[in-house]
Amino acid sequence: MSQPPANAVAASTPPWKLYWLGARPRTLPAAIAPVVLGTAAATPEFSLWIFACALGVALFVQIATNYANDYSDGIRGTDDPGSRSGPVRLVGNGLVEPSKVKAAMLVAFALTALCGLPLVIWVDWRLVFVGIAAIAAGWFYTGGPSPYGYAGYGELFVFVFFGLVATVGSFYVQVGSVSLIAVLCGIATGSLATALLVVNNLRDIDSDTQSGKRTLAVKIGDRSTRYLYVALTVLPFLMVPIIAGTSSRPFGALAFVAVIPARDPVTSVLTGARGKELIAVLGRTGMVQMIFAVLLAAGLVLGA
Repeated sequence: MSQPPANAVAASTPPWKLYWLGARPRTLPAAIAPVVLGTAAATPEFSLWIFACALGVALFVQIATNYANDYSDGIRGTDDPGSRSGPVRLVGNGLVEPSKVKAAMLVAFALTALCGLPLVIWVDWRLVFVGIAAIAAGWFYTGGPSPYGYAGYGELFVFVFFGLVATVGSFYVQVGSVSLIAVLCGIATGSLATALLVVNNLRDIDSDTQSGKRTLAVKIGDRSTRYLYVALTVLPFLMVPIIAGTSSRPFGALAFVAVIPARDPVTSVLTGARGKELIAVLGRTGMVQMIFAVLLAAGLVLGA
């Protein structure tokens, strides 16, 4: 059965739902998890308003980056709905005008800056440079004349900004310093955040190859990408004893419970899941990241 035309879908879907789909809710755990974990590592130091601002920055920069990706890929023609099996894209599927998606991106980036402003004023003015770097990285991922996401550096961006920067930054704004425990937690949650992008690019290897996107998955191939996904998913669990031991907070071992939901997506990837099957893997990977972060955070708080 053929799908209804894009204008019919857009007409029958409330605008808020279209923009919610464009925000890619399956990816939002990648923004929430590092803030939760970095804040927990800082206990007993804790400020609710600082946590709220850090969470707002992480969420809005993630949403803005998703809109930027939707807009840039759409106008470049690399989100051709006839060649890809992923979720709908606002511009690529003709559901929302490119100018409106770009406007949504600018609003999300503005909200990123608004949430970060109190941290710049009352915590450390140098955080403005971190914010500028995060916003620039979000745009140039697929935007600009030479997007680094098209050159295979997207995974590095995710690991750095949604792993190390978000986790260590959330720790820093609470206590005013950086510690090894924050860095270790950033590596753990950054690995799972990167796994989200890896499985996304695994799904799109064929369409990205046709459109000229040289993602890391395209460069190393299907088989190596699957092994990379498994390695990134397993690494955080190998780090749990190190994190618990370094911080002298043995309850951090609670994070091992997340091995249970991690089994299904890892098995699916290793047994050759493709196309739309990997959309479910993406959602389950986000769930694993969130469960892992919450349980490890709970263990760190209990042991503080």
